[in-house]
Formats: sequence, C-alpha cells, structure tokens
Amino acid sequence: MKRAGSGSIIFTSSFVGYTAAFPGMGAYAASKSGLIGLAQVLATEHGADGIRANTLLPSGTKTAMAGDLEANPDQKAFYDSIHALKRMADPEEIAKAALFLASDNSSFVTGCAMVVDGGNSINKV
Repeated sequence: MKRAGSGSIIFTSSFVGYTAAFPGMGAYAASKSGLIGLAQVLATEHGADGIRANTLLPSGTKTAMAGDLEANPDQKAFYDSIHALKRMADPEEIAKAALFLASDNSSFVTGCAMVVDGGNSINKV
C-alpha cells in the first residue's frame, strides 16, 4: 500500500465495547475496542502515505454467529427488539458499508469507527 501510495484498511469490530456493554463479554469488548484504537493509530501513522484505516462496527447480523433464529423465535425477537429498526442486518447491508469504506467514495474518511447497527446504540426501548 505504501509503495502504491494508497490503500484502505478496514477492521471489523463491534458496537460491543464502543456504544454498549453486556455482562460476561469483557474479553470480546476489549478486543473489539482495541481494533478501533489500532485503526486510529494506523490512520495517523500512514495518512500521509495515502493509506486510510477505519473500523466497521456492526451489531446483530443474520449470520451463523447469531445462531438458528428460525428455531429460536424468542432469541430472534430479543435481537430484533434491541435495534431501533426492529430487525437484524442482512450480511449484504454490512458488506455495503465495508465497500463504502474501501471505495474512493470515502476518500476523506480515515480513523473512523463507523457504526452500522440499525440504531442499536440509540435504542433504549
């Protein structure tokens, strides 16, 4: 990237450890918070080289990590309820945010912790 004079580094973190905390998730939260700090340091160290570094912070996404939601309607209802949009993300929605950070459309975005959480961070109901 440095030789090419440009590049985009994107870390996948989480809203956990940035906008919300859950009991028993200390190690997970610490590791995800660490990625935000690492991206910010890389952004300052390599910005003049044309290299951007950002962190994507998704929340509930319909992946294997979420489990079999069709078999667990109560779990699905809980996950849906913690988002202001009252649903979880499709993986493609998170991918679109990553593509934005990788593209020239975000050429002036670096050191950013981009929250893509369907309003999880602001939902208190």
